[in-house]
Amino acid sequence: MTRKLNMKFSLLCIVMLSLALTVSCAKKPPETTIESEQAEAAETRATESETDTARADEDSLTEEELEARRQAEAEARQETADARDRFVSQKVYFKFDDSSLTDSARDVLRDKVQWLRNHPDACVIIEGHCDERGTDEYNLALGSRRAESVKDFLTKAGINGSRLTTISYGEERPAVKGHNEEAWAENRRAEFRFCSSE
Repeated sequence: MTRKLNMKFSLLCIVMLSLALTVSCAKKPPETTIESEQAEAAETRATESETDTARADEDSLTEEELEARRQAEAEARQETADARDRFVSQKVYFKFDDSSLTDSARDVLRDKVQWLRNHPDACVIIEGHCDERGTDEYNLALGSRRAESVKDFLTKAGINGSRLTTISYGEERPAVKGHNEEAWAENRRAEFRFCSSE
């Protein structure tokens, strides 16, 4: 009987010690200092003050001033949309059976570099195209070299290559139907479009 009591007492002591250790080892919540609380309060007051100032400015504007502000914002949005459209619509043209950039192609690409610098989140697909002369395989390879030539120019100008993807369509997607030099000149090109997330 004494032995059973001693065992129960020992077990009870072990359980109590385990609980004491568990409680003493628990993490204490970080203590906040008066300085951090004061800094947090000052930041909150500053944010509230900025919001109040913006509301007061808006409340003090006349209807004409509010309309002028809305008009300016609409014009800025339209200008941004127009710049995106210009980026896509400006093509780079190549000479016959050539993937090197002409002077006029470099001028177009310099504009694109500037736009890409101003829009660091933009992702662009560069499409290489050819005229109808040559075999399908040859034109696919030439279209690829043209797209890579454009990408190379952009990356050397400081645009991150991970933002640029190339694809070749060879002669599959002519810009102009026809079997003469005028049509062929329009079809030897690189075009640009934004990635689907854009």
